[in-house]
Amino acid sequence: MTIISTERPPVTAIAALGLTQIIGYGSLYYSFSILAPDMARDLNWSSEWIFAALSLALLIGGLAAPLMGRCIDRFGAGKIMTSGSAIAAAALVACALAPGKVAFVAALIGIEIASNLVQYGAAFALLVQIRPRVAQRSITYLTLIAGFASTIFWPITTALHAHLTWQNVYLIFAALHLAICLPIPAWLSRGVSETRRRTGEEAAKRVEPSLQPSVRRPAFILMVTGFALESFVNSALLVHMVPVMSALGLGTMAVVVGTLFGPSQVLSRLINMVFGESLSQVLLAIICAILLPAALVILIATAPSVPGALAFAVVFGLGSGLNSIVYGTLPLALFGSDGYGRRQGQIMSARLVVSSMAPFALAFLMGNLGISWSLSIAALLSTIAVAAFSAIMRLARPVARSETVPNPGEA
Repeated sequence: MTIISTERPPVTAIAALGLTQIIGYGSLYYSFSILAPDMARDLNWSSEWIFAALSLALLIGGLAAPLMGRCIDRFGAGKIMTSGSAIAAAALVACALAPGKVAFVAALIGIEIASNLVQYGAAFALLVQIRPRVAQRSITYLTLIAGFASTIFWPITTALHAHLTWQNVYLIFAALHLAICLPIPAWLSRGVSETRRRTGEEAAKRVEPSLQPSVRRPAFILMVTGFALESFVNSALLVHMVPVMSALGLGTMAVVVGTLFGPSQVLSRLINMVFGESLSQVLLAIICAILLPAALVILIATAPSVPGALAFAVVFGLGSGLNSIVYGTLPLALFGSDGYGRRQGQIMSARLVVSSMAPFALAFLMGNLGISWSLSIAALLSTIAVAAFSAIMRLARPVARSETVPNPGEA
């Protein structure tokens, strides 16, 4: 059931957190592919080994995510993000100054652990803790701002790297985390604590679960399964975009696909911000999940058609953009605000673990089964995600029929 509140989203907090997300994703994630060739050269590694180190770091970061979620619920998301910014800065410095391969991999693991503490999972939890009843809208607005991270940081990283070593670029990024990303959640955390002390309305502002207790466990398993499958396919496709396009006879179309993917993500978030408030979050999750296999079917059926590849890029981008919203809003809508940080940690763990394995898995499939069969398997996996979210909708229906008298403020 969608909650309509007279509260306004915390615009200042959203804008400030948006800045931290742009820096967090830009410096800790998007910059890596640009700097990786020089990292490999300095460490006397092949590019495959550099990305293998990244996969290992992502895997360990995913395994650590549930602990992060529990800490968010216990200490508050603002304090965790503040600590995460300090850890991110230290890890970036350690990576830049690493004397050898072992120290570099250890620092890279530190970067991925810090990413869990400063990126979407923690930022969504902070918005829930600031104003739970408008958190769904707040999360949508935040993802719209953060959607520009790649657009901003790819050229920034490229421009810096044209004049500086990758080590110096990382040192600059570390300074950004200390100067900008660290103070913002610390300030927001103090604001949350003072407001709750002054008003004493923490319990009154909580978001209630929309599912009956008896179905929450199977619904959670279905939700995590759906998110994990979507992350697997998304990560595999993004890493292997150029080989996939080449194998389908599309060659340089991978560059055009890349230019359409980012704007399509932002477009889907903008459309959802304007028109999606009346949709249930389960229905939005189903729509998001359908877009991924639809994009793959378009690509398989039309290759090597250029218009087909462009349509794939747009549909794929729309689905990916909505996914960033749904993985923050669906757990809140289904399970309420209590324990939100713990659930986000569990979801993030599943997503990161499967994402770390996805590039290798798709490469293995393409090498042994060919491109068409590999993409067909990816489409099948994403279709299972559609089935998982559809099953959640069926579990939720008895709750809707049993509620004959809505609560005040609900519609």
